[in-house]
Amino acid sequence: MSTVDLTGQVALVTGGARGIGAAAVRRLAKLGARVAVLDLNAAGAQRIASAVGGIAITGDVADPDTMPAVVEQVEKVFGRLDVVHLNAGIGGGQAGVDDALDVARYRKLVGVNVDHVVYGLCAAVPALRRQGGGKIVITASLAGLAAMPADPLYTLTKHAVVGYARAAGRALAADGIVVAALCPGFVDTLLLGAAKEEFDSMSFPLLTPSDIADALQSVLAEGEPGEAWIIQPGGQASAYEFRGVPGVAGQVPPDVVLGRV
Repeated sequence: MSTVDLTGQVALVTGGARGIGAAAVRRLAKLGARVAVLDLNAAGAQRIASAVGGIAITGDVADPDTMPAVVEQVEKVFGRLDVVHLNAGIGGGQAGVDDALDVARYRKLVGVNVDHVVYGLCAAVPALRRQGGGKIVITASLAGLAAMPADPLYTLTKHAVVGYARAAGRALAADGIVVAALCPGFVDTLLLGAAKEEFDSMSFPLLTPSDIADALQSVLAEGEPGEAWIIQPGGQASAYEFRGVPGVAGQVPPDVVLGRV
């Protein structure tokens, strides 16, 4: 695991009250950053923020007005923003492959897992530009790289997030802003729900929130624009090697498509 010094920098973590988010908050603070913790759980956010000398903010990340207001508040309190961990996420909770679709639940899933990432990135970019650059790490999942038949809708949202991170990373690289996705395997958090018992019965190894904080640290230290980093139990976090796609009639796509100009 690579080291990185965040002394003097300011970080924002969404979904920071528990699980991966709480571990990320503690790690960022340990690395020297002042941290803002955003979560719907006001008491949980305050508990974690108080433990690291940060600030707690309560808000719904799926609301398009939340992330711009949060970034404004962070800059007002700390004077800057350097690192953003867009971590908030929820499970699908339904199959999504038959006619019995709960549309309200589906919209909530997309709102938290996808819209929040777009809202958060768009709100953060101007603040990071004011510092001459920065880093945005999005919590995705291995379900963003491979199909997870047990939860197709969750798979949909995480594929969307990985694709967005890859494209946004290239688009913002010239601004000194590194956008990357973090794609862990199954993590021992409340998001597992009832599946936790099944994993335990099979002695299936699970990642811990601390493992994800280790991976986050590695991405902050070594991550390149548009990368998707994977982490599995017993392994080290590393950038995923994407396979290229054929060009038109065997030709390399023009630079304007690839975002090099």
